[in-house]
Amino acid sequence: MTLNQAAKAKNANYSKSDFIVIGTGIAGLYAALNLSKIGSVTVLTKRHTEDSNTQYAQGGIAVSLDKDDSWELHMKDTIEAGAGLCNSRAVEILVKEGPEQVRNLMKLGTEFDRVGGKLDFTKEGAHSKRRILHAGGDATGKRIRESLTNLIDKHGNIEIKEENFVVDLILKNGSNDRIVGVLVWDNRAKEYEIHQASAVVLASGGCGQVYENTTNPDVATCDGVAIAYRAGAEITDMEFVQFHPTTLYNPGGLSFLISESVRGEGAILRNSSGKRFMPSYHKLAELAPRDVVARAILNEIAHGDKPYVWIDVTHFDPDYIVHRFPTIFTTLKDRGFDMRKEWIPVVPAAHYMMGGVKTDTFGRTNLENLYACGEVACTGVHGANRLASNSLLEGLVFAHRIYQAIKAKKVRRNYKIDDLVTPSIKPYGVSSLNLESIREKLRKKMMNQAGIKRNEKGLKDLLDWSQKKLELFSDTEYVDENLWELKNMLTIGNLCAKSAILRKESRGAHFRIDHPHPNKEWVHTHIVLTKNKDEEYVLEQ
Repeated sequence: MTLNQAAKAKNANYSKSDFIVIGTGIAGLYAALNLSKIGSVTVLTKRHTEDSNTQYAQGGIAVSLDKDDSWELHMKDTIEAGAGLCNSRAVEILVKEGPEQVRNLMKLGTEFDRVGGKLDFTKEGAHSKRRILHAGGDATGKRIRESLTNLIDKHGNIEIKEENFVVDLILKNGSNDRIVGVLVWDNRAKEYEIHQASAVVLASGGCGQVYENTTNPDVATCDGVAIAYRAGAEITDMEFVQFHPTTLYNPGGLSFLISESVRGEGAILRNSSGKRFMPSYHKLAELAPRDVVARAILNEIAHGDKPYVWIDVTHFDPDYIVHRFPTIFTTLKDRGFDMRKEWIPVVPAAHYMMGGVKTDTFGRTNLENLYACGEVACTGVHGANRLASNSLLEGLVFAHRIYQAIKAKKVRRNYKIDDLVTPSIKPYGVSSLNLESIREKLRKKMMNQAGIKRNEKGLKDLLDWSQKKLELFSDTEYVDENLWELKNMLTIGNLCAKSAILRKESRGAHFRIDHPHPNKEWVHTHIVLTKNKDEEYVLEQ
């Protein structure tokens, strides 16, 4: 959307700030706090401040702060988990700069758990050392979000605007690659608003709600990737969606994550016969990379007589369970399970998007003034499979690097805006489409055809179906939040399917049953999709 088009939005108000941040997870909040040192910041969130994946991050934040650990070991583990696709420079930045940013997080008020006065580190899958810091036992993300929000609430240079849905990015008139703001629907005021800024930071989170079964909250519909794609940003690695192996089996009810740290502390996975099975799949057993564990569980379910496997911690000390995993214990107890005494039924669920808006190591995209960090971004850190608990660290490190990049850049902060008279967007209303039906069909198709196991036939069907549905959503039909959100979800489903079709191999979280092995020719190849290029995709080494 150009500035001229946005200026003609029906009943649009107009505001300016130096910087706009979209999202209130760890990446967005940390970016806002840093950027406030050099200008005014408006933080936009489509629901409420606490609605983000960060809030539900149980396990912790991976960082090499222990004396027996090193950044070299952390880097090695990250690259091995990434199955050949990690950007080694980005990984090095993550693990080298991570300790400083975590120490800063502690200075800002986040209190991590300690034993005898020393930081308490736990272990998770594919980590060679105990390097996961946690807070409140298993409420790490919540504690981090609270500490950052408390600081922002006291800050005069940052404004958080809740219930503000970002409809589209705004390009400067006459430009195909310069972002100058965002068009927003303010759900409280029931009106459009144009926010102009010298830089826009996407920190809007992941895509879990595109899948029928997910650990993500209902706000995780990948809006940031969709609006960036429509504006011309490069999108990469969308075939790589990580499934968390252990979520509570609860058909028809809410999914609930059982943290990887439970397995890190010694939990056992058992099949329908009660037999431990992971040692036969990987030398690390329950602590194998997540893609390995998720596929192993699917295989055991297929050959068993139950639609789930069990996670068993009954060999733990009962008091330790209550103290170390208070959130998980209490939530399971409320749902009728006592993890101290019984095995818990679990299945894999969509959890984390490795792909996203392509950035460099300072969060810069191919569009001028547009930056991205956190799960919405693809820095190359995670490769084909994210190492457990690297996500919170990535949010911190690259949010800070965005601040460094913007601080070093001499930016223009005052673009002249044209008149705000003639409307070009329909007023807020109710769509004539059966949005709920389309949404549920998309989520089922994504689970069945672009889930843990895929094949070309299913992916092509998904691609064709999503493309036909997208054609129902013309620009003149932007009429309500549910429609905007669904259009974004369909866009992401389409991009995931397209990328998964193109990658004719299995690697990390992307498993093709018709191409079940890695192809050495693809070991460093990334699929980059962009709306504005003549070719619908490019392959990058």
